[in-house]
Amino acid sequence: ATIRSGSYFKLLNAYYGKGGQVSASDDTTSSSTSTSKDSTRTLAVIESDAKSVEKSVAALQETGDKSLFNEVTKTDENGNKTTGYDTDAIYKAVKNFTDSYNSLIDEVGNSNTKSILRAGASMVNVTEANRKSLSDIGISIGADNKLTIDEEKFKKTDMSKVKAMFADSSYYGTEVKRQAGRAESYAKSEAAKANTYQKSGSYTYNYRTGELYNSTI
Repeated sequence: ATIRSGSYFKLLNAYYGKGGQVSASDDTTSSSTSTSKDSTRTLAVIESDAKSVEKSVAALQETGDKSLFNEVTKTDENGNKTTGYDTDAIYKAVKNFTDSYNSLIDEVGNSNTKSILRAGASMVNVTEANRKSLSDIGISIGADNKLTIDEEKFKKTDMSKVKAMFADSSYYGTEVKRQAGRAESYAKSEAAKANTYQKSGSYTYNYRTGELYNSTI
C-alpha cells in the first residue's frame, strides 16, 4: 500500500536526503522487477482473449428481456405469423463464443506460466467432456482442441439444447467462463511481475496496449 500510494518513495527520499532527485532521468521508471516467464505482450493478449470468452458466455447467459432465448414472433411476406427462437441471433452469439474460445486456447499455448496453462487445460477438458452434447448442436472439436461450428446443422438444432449448454447457469458455459476468468486473473498477476515502479509510487506495464497488435506485423 505504501508503494502504491507513493509514500515509500517519499520515505526513501527523506532517508537519503536527495531532495526529490532520484536520478538524472527521474521522470522515467527506475528499474525493472520482471520475474514473469511470459512476455508482457503474451500476457496482454491472454488477458484480452479471456475477457472475450467471458463476455461471449455472459451474452448467452443474459436473462429477462435481454435473453437470446426468448421466443419471438415473426411475420412472413404473406402475413403468416410464427413464434420461435431467433436462430440467427443465437448462432451469431455462439459463433462469437467459439471464435474467442479458439483465440484463447491458441494464446494460452504460447504461455510458459503453469497456472495459465492449467486454466487452459481445464477449459479443454470440460469441452472434451461435453463433446457429444456439443456435436449434437453442430459444434465439433478438432485435433488442435479448437471448436468448429456448422451453421446449417446448428440452425436446424432444437434451440432448447443450445440453451441447456450455454444459457442461465448451465454447467458448460459457466465452467468455461470460470476457467477463462482464472486465465485472465493469472495473466494479470504475471503481468504485475513485469511491471516497473515509478517515482510517483505507481506501476506501469512494459507495453502500450494501443501498440500491442502492431508488434505482430
